[in-house]
Amino acid sequence: MKDLLGLMGKAKEMQAKFQAMQEELTQVEASGQSGGGLVTVTLTGKGEMKSISIDPSLVKPDEAEILEDLIVAAHNDAKAKVEAIMQEKTRELTAGLPIPPGMKLPF
Repeated sequence: MKDLLGLMGKAKEMQAKFQAMQEELTQVEASGQSGGGLVTVTLTGKGEMKSISIDPSLVKPDEAEILEDLIVAAHNDAKAKVEAIMQEKTRELTAGLPIPPGMKLPF
């Protein structure tokens, strides 16, 4: 019973830390690039696209499809970076807790 109460206390503490981490993530930004830096996309910690920068040399009518592909690639690069930051923060937050492998957090 004592272990259960201790675990419940840790779960409450972890929940508060997750809320703080989620608030912190709203301030996080990550930029991804494609085409050797010709296209850059910046995402928020929630994965929302904040800005996009396209090199003027790419803006040609007959290259629209290439530009679209580069934008998608830059967005995916930035999103992967945001997810890596979130995973690292989660790892730091749960360090030392007896959480079963594969368990997804937050609850």
